[in-house]
Amino acid sequence: MSIPRLYENEIEQRELIIKTKIPMSTYKEYTRKNIAEMRPYKKGDQLIGVSISDADKKNGSPKAGDMIARNPKNHNDKWLVAKKYFKDNFQPRTK
Repeated sequence: MSIPRLYENEIEQRELIIKTKIPMSTYKEYTRKNIAEMRPYKKGDQLIGVSISDADKKNGSPKAGDMIARNPKNHNDKWLVAKKYFKDNFQPRTK
């Protein structure tokens, strides 16, 4: 059985990092400066052009409660926000 080339590249990349001891950058905490534009996902929505992470797909998304976000400066840039992440991190804007 052969390993798909993409997987071999990931292994090669990890081995290179280990061999050359390239330090990984550390994560830092950031807060958002802007307002997020989102709408609820509805069953049957056409999701052409909407990015959905592999992790969200593995968790059954798109599904009820998920949100579709868009970049306010580029409405063609859209992505799915999982229900739990949305509930934990967002609230409606009050004007």
